[in-house]
Amino acid sequence: MKLRILSLFTILLLFSTLSMAQDKPWKQHNRWIWGPSVGYQYQSGNFLKVSGWGLFAPNDFQYMKIDAGANFSWMEGKTTVIPELGFTYYLNDFVVFPFLKAELTPYTITPKVGASLFSIVDLGIGYGFDYNTKKNFKPIDGITISVGVNIPLNFHIY
Repeated sequence: MKLRILSLFTILLLFSTLSMAQDKPWKQHNRWIWGPSVGYQYQSGNFLKVSGWGLFAPNDFQYMKIDAGANFSWMEGKTTVIPELGFTYYLNDFVVFPFLKAELTPYTITPKVGASLFSIVDLGIGYGFDYNTKKNFKPIDGITISVGVNIPLNFHIY
């Protein structure tokens, strides 16, 4: 019951934010779109990714996204939280956006390529390079796959 109420509240909040954004003239809109994101990544183990992000358009056909968050994992008998900073470059703006992404943690750097549906659902693949193995933890390197959902809180169509 609580989950149903929380889901309904989240949907209502999202729709009210989107409808208020449509009422403003173009010049009053902030050129940044921002919001939270949640995702899953496999890279030498399973990670839940939670972050906040901001997206802007340097021109009419390309977008750039900056995100900062944390990766949560249960490995080797303990919960681990790893901070992460990411930069994504979306190559165009037609339904499926191909992208290039770089993620940096205190332990790895991970370049990725992928595709995104309207920059809301991201599917990526890449390779993580371990440069500083976490103490009492296995190296986080190798092939990585990820899926993420970006929730825009101030989205506008025009």
